[in-house]
Amino acid sequence: MAARRQALRLAARALEQRLNTDTRDHVGPELPCPCGGSAKYHGRHEKTFESVLGALHLQRAYYHCAQCESGFCPRDQSLVLESYSLTPGVLRMTASAAARVSFEESRELLHELAGVEVSAKQVERVAEALGAEIAVDEQQQVETTGEVAPAAPTMYLGMDGTGVPMRAQEVADRAGKQADGSAKTREAKLVTIWTAESRDEEDKPVRDPGSVTYSAAIESAATLDTSADLSDFAARVEREANRRGFTDATRQVVLGDGSPWIWNTASELFPHATQILDRFHAQEHLSQVGKVIYGESPEGKLWIQGRYDELDQGRLKSLVEALRGRAGQYKEAGECIRYISKNRCRMRYPKFHQQGFCTSTGVVEAGCKVVIGTRLKRTGMHWSVKGANAIIALRCCKLSGRFEGFWERRSDQMKASA
Repeated sequence: MAARRQALRLAARALEQRLNTDTRDHVGPELPCPCGGSAKYHGRHEKTFESVLGALHLQRAYYHCAQCESGFCPRDQSLVLESYSLTPGVLRMTASAAARVSFEESRELLHELAGVEVSAKQVERVAEALGAEIAVDEQQQVETTGEVAPAAPTMYLGMDGTGVPMRAQEVADRAGKQADGSAKTREAKLVTIWTAESRDEEDKPVRDPGSVTYSAAIESAATLDTSADLSDFAARVEREANRRGFTDATRQVVLGDGSPWIWNTASELFPHATQILDRFHAQEHLSQVGKVIYGESPEGKLWIQGRYDELDQGRLKSLVEALRGRAGQYKEAGECIRYISKNRCRMRYPKFHQQGFCTSTGVVEAGCKVVIGTRLKRTGMHWSVKGANAIIALRCCKLSGRFEGFWERRSDQMKASA
């Protein structure tokens, strides 16, 4: 490692010397400023940039515009060195690290693995700025990208939400689940799309490797009934569906839990899709009722298993009758009856299994953990909405295999504006 770092330092000094002896970036006494004014030459200014070789101390021609009171260095523009005193290579490494681990851990990884010195605060600024760029890019890249073979006859789209711990000012005066009615989190909503043409040894559908993509943000799924516009989250779902060619699939399946906003969004955007309530979510409701009635007793376990069997066999009438006999004494039983009534058409599990459909949202729930939980819900973390959405966008981009495409578009834009 010491030999490698010494070699990198030598390479850095060689590159530094070559760039500093090249003064062709001084192109005359003045240059046109983007503001429309004229920027005059003000000598050569030194600045330190962090590169994959180590620190580079570069002297660049500096031009200052009196009209807008700002300055620029042509060399910074030509070498794309205008962001955070980092070269493009280090900028990309920093974003990749911050998409996976905390800002402090990113700093440590950059130092240990690449010998690059970037402070935790600088990692935070870079990650959130690039995440914000990715969020804008996501709204612009809405055409089908061919990420999944168009021959896949069945495509799945799942939606879910999970709380993200917020700074106090972000949840002030918001109703929540705390004992006093206050909130400590904001809900990040996620849409994920995948295929499951593979089968396991029991001939059940299995997620196809590399087929999962994600898009998420802390944003609303609600809109006024009188509005012709989609909600922010519904628009996100529509963009992701367009990118993946979801509506071009022969069979379109939407999976979710019992949250009304999921089914409202699905009905609005994909009226012809098959809607399936997550079977494990339905089982969880039945299990909760059984535990309220019987506790953890063997009798309770038998009662719960009986309800599971009725659910899996499509005997919803018998299931409701069993619950109705307890509804007078236990309000949870009555709530479960209403839950089944609202979602009955989404609980035809024998038919869905016969059609070869997935009936659980394991991919979606795993997505909430992978995209949101493992990065934004760690001990001691509290976010602003802006910061959380930036990191979520960055993480979705990386996990969906879209970071390379974003980086190419960004590089092209930077070169075009130089």
